Amino acid sequence: MYRNTGTLNIPPFSDEEDSALLSRVSEGDEQAMASLFDRYSKVVYSVALRVLRDPASAEDVLQEIFMQIWRNPVSFTASRGSLGGWLAVVSRNRSIDALRRRKPTEAVEDVVLASPCNLGEEAARNIMIERARVAIYKLPAEQRKTLEMAFFDGLTHSEIAEMTGDPLGTVKTRIRSALTTLRKVFQS
Repeated sequence: MYRNTGTLNIPPFSDEEDSALLSRVSEGDEQAMASLFDRYSKVVYSVALRVLRDPASAEDVLQEIFMQIWRNPVSFTASRGSLGGWLAVVSRNRSIDALRRRKPTEAVEDVVLASPCNLGEEAARNIMIERARVAIYKLPAEQRKTLEMAFFDGLTHSEIAEMTGDPLGTVKTRIRSALTTLRKVFQS
């Protein structure tokens, strides 16, 4: 069954994380399988629903695909692309197969698959996100922590100074230094 996993703004997942989860699935780790399902069920379901236009049939495709991963996690080959992309293609293909098994009400060639985003822009955004993630990881620990508190937790400079016990000027300097380093990374 389709399970709602929360908001649609799911951050991109690294190939290494997906590979580690698949490895754990091959060892029978149900929690790893649940993590994969939570990450990619929306993608699989939405592609199937667009093709099939029937929620029950889309849920069937979703279940088939994740059962395939559970039974045979090595069916995905990382060298051919990302797990999310592979699952989208598998979902599309399984959905078209399901359409072909039905009595046709319209030709399969007439089924339009709209992409909610520009895939080229999405790929460029993912590359930029990965560059930012690597650059932030390379920052000194104090700068990284202060920057994360300011931008990801939404804290003001004064709130950060109060929480960390550091002087306000030190907090401002750390954030400014971190942003300068990040700017240099993106300008190179």
